[in-house]
Amino acid sequence: MYLNKVFLYGNLTRDPELKALPSGSNVANFGLATNRTYKDKSGAKQETTEFHNIVAFGRTAEVIAQYCKKGRPIFVEGRIQTRSWEGKEDGKKQYRTEIVVDNFQFGSDGSKGESGAGASRAGQEEHPSPKDDGEAIKYPDEEINPEDIPF
Repeated sequence: MYLNKVFLYGNLTRDPELKALPSGSNVANFGLATNRTYKDKSGAKQETTEFHNIVAFGRTAEVIAQYCKKGRPIFVEGRIQTRSWEGKEDGKKQYRTEIVVDNFQFGSDGSKGESGAGASRAGQEEHPSPKDDGEAIKYPDEEINPEDIPF
């Protein structure tokens, strides 16, 4: 059995570019940046950024192009694909490795009122209003720091 599956959560590096294919189907191309934080041999915290080329087709492409903008987070599930073609000027073979989107969810940008569930919860009420029997539920404002988790 073979497996080609990718899960990425990152920020868009540019606005999605929506185009129509000769078949009439839509395609959206955009970039995604993911960060990785680690400690080097000396114990100093380091951060690296990877940049990914993302492509989506059909209705998925339309929704991403309509609602996603540069800098916004998104969760992408898909597969890795490498395309090749002959260069226009020099005739050399060109390659491009990209992630083809199978599924996605809008990410949370950290502002209040956004759940981050996005496409999978469209049309659902985010927070049901409490009954008129007293005070509303109060949620903590601070976020959990992964370094505070003891394991």
